[in-house]
Amino acid sequence: MSTQTPARTPGSPRPGAGGARPGPASARAIAWDRRRRSLARIWHEFASDRLALSALVVLGLVVLAAILAPVIAPARMLDVTQLLDQPRFAPPSLAHPLGTDDQGRELWVRMIWGSRVSLTVGVAATLMSMVIGTLVGMAAGHFTGWVAAVIMRVIDFFLVLPSLILAIVLSSVLERGVLTIVIALGVTSWAGTARVVRSQTLSADSRLYIERARVLGAGHWHIIGKHLFPAVLPLVLANTTLTVGGAIIAESTLSFLGLGDPTKQSWGTILKNAMDSSAATSGYWWYILTPGIAILIVVLAFTLVGRAFETIANPTLRSR
Repeated sequence: MSTQTPARTPGSPRPGAGGARPGPASARAIAWDRRRRSLARIWHEFASDRLALSALVVLGLVVLAAILAPVIAPARMLDVTQLLDQPRFAPPSLAHPLGTDDQGRELWVRMIWGSRVSLTVGVAATLMSMVIGTLVGMAAGHFTGWVAAVIMRVIDFFLVLPSLILAIVLSSVLERGVLTIVIALGVTSWAGTARVVRSQTLSADSRLYIERARVLGAGHWHIIGKHLFPAVLPLVLANTTLTVGGAIIAESTLSFLGLGDPTKQSWGTILKNAMDSSAATSGYWWYILTPGIAILIVVLAFTLVGRAFETIANPTLRSR
């Protein structure tokens, strides 16, 4: 007895082809699975760099100490009215792990509270700089004609200006405070990021899938948001971690020059207090070395983490 295969209607799934075409839900699941695999690959490559992994652990401990500052070192430990019995300029010992300052305050307490301001300013100023630099850089690389020419002249103007001097001027004019330092550093340090993003945008803008999107009628904002931004994002993230260290140094410099918030603890403020009390000439070495080494370690940790992410984003750097 012979059997006949039923005719396949147009649009019905092909027999043996794996069933129906995946719907929107399964397509999203595939996309998320792809992202998870990509993140797992990035983490595996990052974890293979022992120095970068150690630096990430150090940064995690510093951030944790900054978050738990009210628990680890209550604010009353900074109240000089309650420290009348504390010795001034006590060297490091079991009773005073990092020594005391000119007012009898424990340096380890000031360092923990100072990490909150230094990290906050460094991260916030870097984020502002990255946002401005990314937007301006993508616009300079995507648009052509007089628009690109005007944007490039603005970028060149900020590149030739010393960013630290411009930040000092802004901090002197505006009201002193943490927000002022964030704004001063954020609006003066974005030009370098804009140049890097522009170069990456020019490379991505010439790819075939963007040409196809342009032919199909995609507008400028669609191309920038859907295609160019994902292409430059890995480079921006890597550059962000590298820029945080420079922002922390800039914040410490402004605070050391007396342009920070005198009511807030920061590592730059501790260095300024050490200079005002003549710690260098009086032999109070712990008063200077403690914040200096902390700045060095944190900046180095951010640099190592940033270099690792930069190597992952640009594999050609691995052989260098």
